[in-house]
Amino acid sequence: MQKVLLAVDRLSTWIGQLFAWAIILLTGLISWEVFSRYVLGKPHGWMLDVQIMLYGILFMMAGAYTLSKNGHVRGDVLYGFFRPRTQASLDLVLYILFFLPGVVAMTYAGWLYFGESLAIRETTFNADPIPVYPFKFFIPFAGAILLLQGLVEIARCVICIRDGQWPSREQDVEEVDVDKLKAMVHADPHSELAAPPAERGGGPL
Repeated sequence: MQKVLLAVDRLSTWIGQLFAWAIILLTGLISWEVFSRYVLGKPHGWMLDVQIMLYGILFMMAGAYTLSKNGHVRGDVLYGFFRPRTQASLDLVLYILFFLPGVVAMTYAGWLYFGESLAIRETTFNADPIPVYPFKFFIPFAGAILLLQGLVEIARCVICIRDGQWPSREQDVEEVDVDKLKAMVHADPHSELAAPPAERGGGPL
């Protein structure tokens, strides 16, 4: 079971990392449009629509990735003090009551939304129209990937309730070193950060 859970984690991570490159493309398009508009005097009517679509895709495809890293915001004022079994029980109830109905509805409605757009070959309404249906395809696609990752998280809750501890999950690059920050907050005597500056081999900042 653990291999299956980690395999889905890796899939969500790979998809999230793949679509993260959209920010590079988005930055390049914006920079080119600014240059084209103000230096060359040749703005493009379709550019704003493409930018909005790219940002939407980037946002939607980050959902499963963030869930796989347990990175979504939660009100954890009390949650962090609960034992793992209590945390898992609470998460399981919330997944069943709110997550599953919401994501299933989004995926189903998104598929219908995409199908209607594809049937009429929908385009944008401007001087230089571009197709909209490829963008709308990402709504049910993102919903399906998020639903798959959600089922994995539900399985983790069940395992934690049974075993009393959370199973491991796929790790990725962190923006900050979370373990060292935790050591600072809890003043762990065994932490390198808890030692005086002289013992760490460095002076004060």
